[in-house]
Amino acid sequence: MSNKERIIQLIDNVPDNRLVYIVDILESLKAYANEPTAETAAPDEWDMAMIRDAERINDGTTVSLEEMMAKDGFTYADLQN
Repeated sequence: MSNKERIIQLIDNVPDNRLVYIVDILESLKAYANEPTAETAAPDEWDMAMIRDAERINDGTTVSLEEMMAKDGFTYADLQN
């Protein structure tokens, strides 16, 4: 039995005068199930501000891991602890 068939079976056992509660629950679940995720949601103003800030401070230069470790006084051995 599929999940959909099970849901229909459960609903069939609910008295007609109580179905309004089931409808409310299903409407709530529908809204939750269709809620956009971080991967699909369009960026909002906060996201756009963060992108602008990152672009402003990123001058395009790169630094290797070795350079960062030397700058901060670390070695590869320090990374293993």
